[in-house]
Amino acid sequence: MHGDGKRYWHTNLKYLTAILSVWFLVSFGCGILWVEQLNQIRIGGFQLGFWFAQQGSIYTFVVLILVYVGLMNRLDAQYRAEEADS
Repeated sequence: MHGDGKRYWHTNLKYLTAILSVWFLVSFGCGILWVEQLNQIRIGGFQLGFWFAQQGSIYTFVVLILVYVGLMNRLDAQYRAEEADS
């Protein structure tokens, strides 16, 4: 059981690291670092860099929450099944 707990948390931290990295790249990268380059692209009349700074990072955050919930539900089910087998 102890080894399963370590694997569970290792996988959980891997998911968190990946999700937070995506969020950082979208919010900080697209909203601040690469805003000038992205502003050369227009979508619906708005500059893409402006859109990411105002809306895109929020939408991305909501999608990442949903992805994390799905990943954790799958991970929890996997480890519950392993516990039931023990």
